Amino acid sequence: MSDTAFLRTHTDVVRPEWIDYNGHMNVAYYVVVFDAATDAFLEHIGMDADFRATRGGSTFAVEMHVSYLRELKLDDPVSVLTRLLDHDSKRIHYFHAMHHARDGYLAATCELMSLYVDTTRRRAAPMPESIRAALARLLHTHATHAWPRQAGHRIGIPGRRPG
Repeated sequence: MSDTAFLRTHTDVVRPEWIDYNGHMNVAYYVVVFDAATDAFLEHIGMDADFRATRGGSTFAVEMHVSYLRELKLDDPVSVLTRLLDHDSKRIHYFHAMHHARDGYLAATCELMSLYVDTTRRRAAPMPESIRAALARLLHTHATHAWPRQAGHRIGIPGRRPG
């Protein structure tokens, strides 16, 4: 998938405290980097700190699928690209792709479903029109590209799924 189908949402460098006993980036820190990309994505659609403070709304992750494709090691530069897959009045379905920023290989992907929440009531609620409009504009652009290969994967051992 071409980079034009994605928003560049986050860059970072693999830090010493992210390295595990196997000598590579620990799985938890991939999620930390993806979370920073999520924050940037939400800012892009208008859900920044000011929005959260004044409108009393945010998103909560309700499902996440991470695929670890290649190792990242100490001091490796990373870049995360984000793609909107779909949305409705309460949900946002999006996809992050983490690349080694120097060598270009795809290191990991993260597919998420987030739910818009009225944080004053702590309940799911319809997103404000301004956010839905920003999502609609972005989806119009992103929908012209094929879905990422890793999107929609299920976990399981092939041929051994019950039922």
